[in-house]
Amino acid sequence: MRVEIWSDIACPWCYVGKARFEKALAAFPHRDQVEVVHRSFELDPGRAKDDVQPVLAMLTKKYGMSEDQARAGEDNLGAQAAAEGLDYRTRDRDHGSTFDLHRLLHLAKEHGRHDELLQLMYRANFAEERSVYNDDERLVELAVAAGLDEERARAVLADPAAYADAVREDEREAAQLGANGVPFFVLDRTYGVSGAQPAEVFAQALTQAWGERPALKLLDQEDAEACGPDGCAVPPRQG
Repeated sequence: MRVEIWSDIACPWCYVGKARFEKALAAFPHRDQVEVVHRSFELDPGRAKDDVQPVLAMLTKKYGMSEDQARAGEDNLGAQAAAEGLDYRTRDRDHGSTFDLHRLLHLAKEHGRHDELLQLMYRANFAEERSVYNDDERLVELAVAAGLDEERARAVLADPAAYADAVREDEREAAQLGANGVPFFVLDRTYGVSGAQPAEVFAQALTQAWGERPALKLLDQEDAEACGPDGCAVPPRQG
C-alpha cells in the first residue's frame, strides 16, 4: 500500500501531522508493506526568495489577526507539538519561500534520503534559532547532515531550474486531487485524509484502506513455466 503525503516545511500542522501519522504507522500490523511518499506543496507559492519576515508579522498581515491572537495561536501550536514529543519555538521564527527547500527534497528523494532531510528541515524551521529561509549555507548544512553530497546540493541551489518541474508537478497533482491545504494524506489513491488528525484517525484510515485493497485478478491463460519455492520448472527436452 502506498501513502502519499503533501506537505510544506513552513506548515506547523504538517510538522505535527507527520509525527501523528508515524505514530499510527508504527503500530500498524502491515507497516513493512506500506510505502510512504512525501510530495511538495507550497503554502506561499511565488514568494520571492529574499522575502523573509517574522512569523507573527506574517500571521497578522495575511490572516488579519491581532498580535495577541497570533501569539496565542503559536502557543497552542507549541503545546500540540510538545504533546507529540516535538520541540517548537513559539517566538522569533521566520517565514519565507520554501521552493528551494522542496527542490532539495527532490534531490534527496533520488538518493533515498528524503525522510531524513525532511525531518531535519522541520526541526530547523520549528525548533532551532537559525532561519532556513534565504540562507543557502544553512540548507547545504542540512543536506549534508541528511547524507547528501555537498557539491551536488550547492549545484541544485545555484540552478533555479533544478527539480523545479518536479515540485510543480507535485503541486499540480495536489490540485487535481482536491487538496487546497496541507498536510494532505492519500492512501492508495483511494482515500484522502486532510489535516493533522489524531493518530487514532490515521490508524483507522490505514486499516480501512488495507482491508479494501482490490484482490488481484488473474487473466485466463494456460499454465506456463515458472519458478517457485521448490525450484524452477524445466521444460521437457525436445527431439
